[in-house]
Amino acid sequence: MNCLNQDWIEEYTQRGLFVHDPSMRWIYGNQGAIRWSEITLPDPAGVLDLARSLNLNYGATISVSGGADCGRRSYGVMFRSDREFKDGELEQALQTLKRLHSRAQSGPSLTDAEAEAIRMRADGLLLKQIAAELSISESAVKARIASACRKFGAKNAIELLAIASARRLI
Repeated sequence: MNCLNQDWIEEYTQRGLFVHDPSMRWIYGNQGAIRWSEITLPDPAGVLDLARSLNLNYGATISVSGGADCGRRSYGVMFRSDREFKDGELEQALQTLKRLHSRAQSGPSLTDAEAEAIRMRADGLLLKQIAAELSISESAVKARIASACRKFGAKNAIELLAIASARRLI
């Protein structure tokens, strides 16, 4: 989910700053919460200065991962224009991210048949092609995808693919 200023998103994307961002490097090497003013990693691309130039004056980064996650990590980056984040705010954001992270881990599971249909759809196959390859009816393919949509609260197959991909189910 990204609720940041469009100017920041465009500049960050166009300049390919993800790989240079000290906040992102901190995320993949740490867990917890930190204010950007406390990050001691080098910033040769000037990511932190760019953020400030766009009125994202005070940043904080949060990173969560667990032993059973197989490398899966959840993270958040937040900004304020008026002041540093307080300790209590960082702790609250960290606890919220931990809850979201664990909820994603313990969410509903797909049957093998549902996962297979979703994987094939993600590979770009049409319902008709999936049905032919699996030797089932097109309505059976639709039923598998609809069942998975209900389990994950997805409004349509596109949203389902995004959820399943984000949760590394496909």
